Amino acid sequence: MQQQSVKVLIADDHELIRGGLRQVLQLEAAFEVFEAADGEAALAHIRQKKPDIAVLDIEMPGITGFEVARRVQSEGLPTHVIILTMYRDESMFNRALDVGIKGYVLKENTVGEIVKGIKTVLDGGYYISPVLSDLLMQRHYPSGENSKSELEKLTPTEKGVLEELAAMKTNQEIADSMHVSIKTIQNHRSNICSKLGLQGAHALLRYATEHIKK
Repeated sequence: MQQQSVKVLIADDHELIRGGLRQVLQLEAAFEVFEAADGEAALAHIRQKKPDIAVLDIEMPGITGFEVARRVQSEGLPTHVIILTMYRDESMFNRALDVGIKGYVLKENTVGEIVKGIKTVLDGGYYISPVLSDLLMQRHYPSGENSKSELEKLTPTEKGVLEELAAMKTNQEIADSMHVSIKTIQNHRSNICSKLGLQGAHALLRYATEHIKK
């Protein structure tokens, strides 16, 4: 990040939101920022300029942020997608995970929090607004008798890995905190998925954020 500029696309039909984010990001020399006011323009930018990160509003003229993310995923484009939205509900969050997003940030957050999400994704992690992850935990944990019995299948180390994932830690950060290799963490993740019947990184992240009390 120090030696090469990071290309970031901001796609939102509200000029104030785009301008505010651009202003903050451009304070850091590492960021090269593009803007789009609708879904079609956002997709064109992603295809042509291949930004490292695309921050997408859900509801835009033309095609939605979800559809842009779906096409990025289906076309195998290298851009990581972060959804920027006012929607707190779980159904929207689950739809976002289904189209391969790496971050879900609420517009009510400060610009600094949004920038933190961008940096987390750039470092290889996932980012969910703390307000939303707390809401998901509150909805699922009190009535989570099934999840408690499921968690009993895991070893203490596997539970520790799941807790770190719920805290939005990257594989490298988890490996460092546990003093093991990334390969060991990947093996733990695979074992957790097998024991809990989960398929893929998104399903594991969703389970961690919904069932692990922080």
